[in-house]
Amino acid sequence: MKIEKVKSIIESILFATGRIVSIEELQMALEIPKEDIEKILNNMQESYKDEKSGIELVKMNDGYQLCSKKENYDYIYQVIDKRSKPKLSNAALETLAIIAYNPKISRAEIEAIRGVNVDGTMYKLLEYGLIEEAGKLDLPGKPMSYKTTDEFLKMFGYITLDELPELPRYKLDENHQIVVEELKELESEGESNL
Repeated sequence: MKIEKVKSIIESILFATGRIVSIEELQMALEIPKEDIEKILNNMQESYKDEKSGIELVKMNDGYQLCSKKENYDYIYQVIDKRSKPKLSNAALETLAIIAYNPKISRAEIEAIRGVNVDGTMYKLLEYGLIEEAGKLDLPGKPMSYKTTDEFLKMFGYITLDELPELPRYKLDENHQIVVEELKELESEGESNL
């Protein structure tokens, strides 16, 4: 099969599904080697970067999705959806950050870190599709664990969780409280290195 025909088929699959499609799914449909599909997808990504195109090919984990270009969002939103944009509260963002940095974390562990009940926040994050169940932990009571989804990656513009910013280093005193003075010293060292 010619490369242009394979590109056409991949583009049709990605457009028709409207979701992230794994390389394995494309491999099964096209019956060609994974390496060839990856080369074609990389080539397609480059061709979509052309400023004249209104779409882009986005990679997330081991899959790809056709999306509209980010810079066109304000125009698309006006036509497609008249509802107010969903907003995440500070509590939801904190909970989401905890889950992103600690995949397969239980609700009780999140509550221990935040110091408050997270039932409502977890429900909203599940409803928005930003987190999902990751299986039961091997602990007493077999609590459910949670992880972020590809929707989370898409929303925040990451390809994988490895791209998350590194957490700042800190030191705890004898009362298990963060030593603020040392954080300030680290910040001033960071500024002097710039």
